[in-house]
Amino acid sequence: MTTLVFGHKAPDTDSLGSALIWAWFMNHTGTKAEAKLLGTPNTEAAFVAKKWGFAQPDIIDDVADDQDCVIVDTNNPAELPANINGANVTAIIDHHKLVGGLETKGPIDITIRPLACTATIMHDLMGDVAAEMPDNVKGLVLSCIISDTLEFRSPTTTDTDKALAEKLAGELNLSIADYATEMFAAKSDVSEFSDAELLRMDSKEYEVDGTKFRVSVLETTAPAIVLDRKASIMESMTGVASEDSVDQVLLFVVDILNEEATMLIPNDLTKTVAEKSFGATVTGDNVVLPGVMSRKKQIIPALKV
Repeated sequence: MTTLVFGHKAPDTDSLGSALIWAWFMNHTGTKAEAKLLGTPNTEAAFVAKKWGFAQPDIIDDVADDQDCVIVDTNNPAELPANINGANVTAIIDHHKLVGGLETKGPIDITIRPLACTATIMHDLMGDVAAEMPDNVKGLVLSCIISDTLEFRSPTTTDTDKALAEKLAGELNLSIADYATEMFAAKSDVSEFSDAELLRMDSKEYEVDGTKFRVSVLETTAPAIVLDRKASIMESMTGVASEDSVDQVLLFVVDILNEEATMLIPNDLTKTVAEKSFGATVTGDNVVLPGVMSRKKQIIPALKV
């Protein structure tokens, strides 16, 4: 049986890239594997796959009973296929907090480490085989690190992530700064997406004291492209929340270059969240949060209602 390798819904660069990387590793070491997606990848992830010569994996809606699977870049059942507990999950490779709720058919390999990037973990798990990676796989690993660290600006960045990125960039004869500029330009090109698509593009579901949130982050070097649409985006939040069975959508527009996030404030609940979570003073329909760059390290852990 072919093992399916996939990350979370709303795939970003690390989720898509890690699925491709680990599928390569499994095939290279004798286990038949195929990368899959659980949704349409964001613009940066699509750019990265194309740049390094990878076809976009097929999008799947669910997994069959007993299907062999490897989960990457998440361990949250809310971000996985509905029948994930019916599948045969053989491994999880992740860098997020342990959520719970997954049930496996037997003991499995689980690796969850406090690094900025799943691909960094994978490189270490490969051991000596990592030296056999072709350039296009090296390019994926480098891309994942640049994306998840926001070119080392994110507080999630570790020395391990940075050292590996610099090593791979040297081997590929690439300037990290120049390549990051290309990636972030692709990530910032969201003009063709609807408001609802923007709210779901890079989002995760989390519950805080009984309140369910879709926490959406848009990382961009051109925040005005998104903020100029804030009125219509805020109108769309209610519909997206209802369709996705959450109480509220929270949107943070992360300005990569200025290292700050703008949180949209459409109602009293989001105002309360901003003030209680970030010590902000809210006087209008948005609030700037200086230094906030990471959903994983700075947004999710701080959320209060």
